[in-house]
Amino acid sequence: MITVIKRDGSRAPYDGNEIARSIESAARGLDDAVLRSTQLQSELEITLFDGITSEELDQAVIQVALQNVKDDPAYDTIAARLLIKTLYKAVFGDTRDLLGEDEPDIIAAKHRDHFAGYVHQGVRLGLLDSRLGDLFDLDLLAAALDPTRDDLLRYIGAQTLRTRYALVGPDRRVLETPQYFWMRVAMGLSLNEDDPTTAALGFYESMSRLEYLAAGSTLVNAGTAYSQLSNCFVMQMEDDIEHIAKSVRDVMWLTKGTGGIGMSVSKLRCEGSPIRSNNTVSTGPIPFMHTIDSTLRAVSRGGKKFGALCFYLENWHLDFGQFLDLRQNSGDPYRRTRTANTAVWISDEFMKRVAADEDWYLFDPLEVGDLVELTGADFSKRYAEYVEQARQGQIRHTKIRAREQWKAILVSLQTTSHPWLTWKDSINTRALNHNTGTIHSSNLCTEITLPQDRDNVSVCNLASINLSRHVHGRHGAGEVTIDWDRLADSTRRAVRQLDNLIDITISSVPESERSNELNRALGLGVMGFTDVVERMGWSYASPEAYELIDRLTEFISWHAIDASADLARERGAYPNFEGSRWSEGMVPIDTLELLEADRGRSVEVDRSSRMDWDELRIKVRRGIRNSTLMAIAPTASIGLVAGTTPGLDPQFSQIFARATSSGKFLEVNRNLVADLKDAGLWEDVREELLRHQGDLTKVDGIPERLREIYQTSFQVSPYAFLHVAARAQKWIDQAISRNIYLASRDVGGMAELYQAAWRMGVKTTYYLHMMQRHTAEQSTVKVNKAANDTGGRRGFGGRAGFGRTAPAPAVESGAPVTPADSGTPPKVGFGRTAPVALPVIESETEQVDGTACPVDPQERLQCESCQ
Repeated sequence: MITVIKRDGSRAPYDGNEIARSIESAARGLDDAVLRSTQLQSELEITLFDGITSEELDQAVIQVALQNVKDDPAYDTIAARLLIKTLYKAVFGDTRDLLGEDEPDIIAAKHRDHFAGYVHQGVRLGLLDSRLGDLFDLDLLAAALDPTRDDLLRYIGAQTLRTRYALVGPDRRVLETPQYFWMRVAMGLSLNEDDPTTAALGFYESMSRLEYLAAGSTLVNAGTAYSQLSNCFVMQMEDDIEHIAKSVRDVMWLTKGTGGIGMSVSKLRCEGSPIRSNNTVSTGPIPFMHTIDSTLRAVSRGGKKFGALCFYLENWHLDFGQFLDLRQNSGDPYRRTRTANTAVWISDEFMKRVAADEDWYLFDPLEVGDLVELTGADFSKRYAEYVEQARQGQIRHTKIRAREQWKAILVSLQTTSHPWLTWKDSINTRALNHNTGTIHSSNLCTEITLPQDRDNVSVCNLASINLSRHVHGRHGAGEVTIDWDRLADSTRRAVRQLDNLIDITISSVPESERSNELNRALGLGVMGFTDVVERMGWSYASPEAYELIDRLTEFISWHAIDASADLARERGAYPNFEGSRWSEGMVPIDTLELLEADRGRSVEVDRSSRMDWDELRIKVRRGIRNSTLMAIAPTASIGLVAGTTPGLDPQFSQIFARATSSGKFLEVNRNLVADLKDAGLWEDVREELLRHQGDLTKVDGIPERLREIYQTSFQVSPYAFLHVAARAQKWIDQAISRNIYLASRDVGGMAELYQAAWRMGVKTTYYLHMMQRHTAEQSTVKVNKAANDTGGRRGFGGRAGFGRTAPAPAVESGAPVTPADSGTPPKVGFGRTAPVALPVIESETEQVDGTACPVDPQERLQCESCQ
């Protein structure tokens, strides 16, 4: 007889009926719910052993559901519900009464009854802001909690919420259900409102429905006793030892607060440059970058991971060649950065010289320091003057062909994913907040473009609208419609929430608080674009998709700007408003003409519009609350919680293994499965599709239309990424974290692609993702190969089953390996399987079966602040 060790240490016989009811409850509303429940219970009971703990039993049920996700995404829904029920157990205690027919009513009642206690307990433990217990009508908030919205979370979303964002007590026990979490964040962002309860109800309504999500730092800290809510910080290191030392200090504090950092080092004099104060020479910027890199590793973010920062350098700097080597694996470790990222800050002058195959001169910032502050035509004019001085031997320099350096940048980008390419003049010339100084760099994820100087560390505050939650229907299953009214409401509510954040957040760096107060910069973005395109029945690389992103971003931009103008009437314009282009009645699309005039050539992007911008220009001229409104972040982490595709990215693959700090998960494109089921093909092709890593081109019998819709990131033309970004960029006052995916290593084609990005007005690019750098990890399809079952570690998930080691041979499981599972021996599973390689998305610092996985832009564990 199998006995179960309860949480109090007592033993009880394994109760199959109770487990059956739990699985049936998790399968409610799904097709073939009874059949699925029976199958899962049968598979579960094969894995059991005498003395299994109740916690292990809970996890075992989840694992057997997850190992079937490859057969049908409905099993992911079951796993998510089972996981969320473990959160209910942790927060509410014994939940045996949640197995009855009236379970939803019981769960809702428990949420209401325990909510005030949760808040007061959090305050008492010093975890929550004491104002949460004083300023709010807790009974009214409790009555608004809707646990049925937990069903919106997929398993990976629920697990990410639990491990990354939910509040835990001193004993590391989770203290929040998903709905408590959403309400805590909503309350934490309503503290400055005249009626905080009403405001919190509105914010909760949108976030709990996953209509928009705040970014990582906000989700972690909102409503807590440590309200560092801002996400992105952009700073410039000055060329003096005092400021270099202060920059190291500021990086420490910002890292501790989980902020992501962009840092310009273009002002630092080059190696060998004279230091007059002590008659020595400089070591250049590289050793200081290494020092900050070590700092990032020393001060972990939230105790979970290394700090996150990107260095930016202009490519006329004499030490730029050494900068390109920072991310190389070989070479002097003291002249490398193992944690910090790198990006190149490129001028229009350089791009023109590349096109004309002209020479490019590199200088010492000590002698040409004004180049850092100059942009566009002014930069070009002054640069030409320095070139003439160099030709006459008056200043220190190095001369190379512009195309030679361009190729070196691209080769480094191919081999190390660094440096990212960002365009200084596209950013500065189009800036609407140009009156506050030069923009010297972007942020950690290349979507923030704000000025900074010695007295101002730029700050931006992020949230992202989930486009997929504003679309109803799916092609092939009725009309697909966009709920424009709800999208407008979500946009306006998100802007107000972000503006509140600025008044509530704290910072340990005075220069960042100053910048936040003077500029009140917001970065509202989007996620789920590819999800929506698939539901429309279009290819990512289609005119319809380009028109869709154009229309969506224009609509969101218009309403975000209008909402900020309304806030200015209510709360006042941001202090640096006067003298900005906003004060002249300009909006983002107007700046395209400025860029064209400065470049002397056209920007290659469609100019169509649909909204009444003339009316808004008049309104904006009278005042706006925020210096910036939009920026599209990568949204890797919050995209998991929202259950949609990240940012503007295409599908990485239709079936793949995703490795995150929360565990390892099998992802199956639900839109594809639904379309294949509609066509009556899913049962016939699913194992073949898994065998071919989700590549529809290798599976017979797939309709051509579906092949077109469901192209993966490496099958889509890379120019589609540019068209989508350029159409969105014309409406966005900041930038877009634009990942690029290439199947070919051809440097010539790559050079033309990035030159096209510049011509089309794309401000920044993020990771270059090369198909050849991807490793594959083994997963399973069921075949009759019992002789191949060796019991060793193999396949997706790394281990089979759950619990103690069993004498039966280990077989494959599709279950994820969470940190708690790692290091345990192989366990018994279910079925007979053979391994199939799946593409894997993983952190660059982890290993899979001894093979280093590539850097991946969709799950960048060091970039949580932007997510």
